[in-house]
Amino acid sequence: MANNKTNACRLLDQAHIPYEIITYEVDENDLSAVHVAQTIGEDIDQVFKTLVLRGDRTGIFVCVIPGAEEVNLKKAAKASGNKSCEMTHVKELLGLTGYIRGGCSPIGMKKTYPMYIHETCILFDEIFISGGQRGLQLKLNTQQLIDYSHLQIADLT
Repeated sequence: MANNKTNACRLLDQAHIPYEIITYEVDENDLSAVHVAQTIGEDIDQVFKTLVLRGDRTGIFVCVIPGAEEVNLKKAAKASGNKSCEMTHVKELLGLTGYIRGGCSPIGMKKTYPMYIHETCILFDEIFISGGQRGLQLKLNTQQLIDYSHLQIADLT
């Protein structure tokens, strides 16, 4: 795996932020974070998924929420300074972020977007996020992730 580091891993290496790579078998029929958490044997509340949304005022922004939760569009809009927002279409993901569905990481996107993380993240010293490809999760210190990615803590679910 050492030779196959994703952009997210390389960026964390450059920033001297420690992380652990957890690989798992991908089920193309179930890319859900719930399935990922079960597969890697971790608490679903600690496995966060990265969602890309479009606000009516600010355009694209990112929400990182616990894997079993659904983003509350009203709360996400409010947190991001929008009146309303919607999920971006899965076809747009690669062009906007450089990542595909099931492998979207808040680290190393093509552009810098405003990012928000659900407030429950502070309950955990470490959380899991996508490493930037399907089958790869990163376990890292929550506060270091927040600081590095300029994540704003908000109620998003």
